[in-house]
Amino acid sequence: MKRLSSILLAGLLAASAAVAQTAAGGAAGKGGPDEHAKKDIQRHRAMAAAHEAAARCLESGKSEEACQKELQAACKGLAIGKYCGMRHEH
Repeated sequence: MKRLSSILLAGLLAASAAVAQTAAGGAAGKGGPDEHAKKDIQRHRAMAAAHEAAARCLESGKSEEACQKELQAACKGLAIGKYCGMRHEH
């Protein structure tokens, strides 16, 4: 029973390492993200920065309308739609 537990634990550790490697940069032997993926990563980070700026704008007490205009300007050519890729319930 102890040996079976060790084998199962080793298998789980190997699977966990494979998942972590995939999450960190692709499957083994791939060498990281390709150029298309790198561009997507940059766009996601730029959108995240624009949304963070919009959140800080709202926190500062500015109106939602003013902050929305700033978000639209920051996202021009970056994301589709006037909400920079994010829809709201309201």
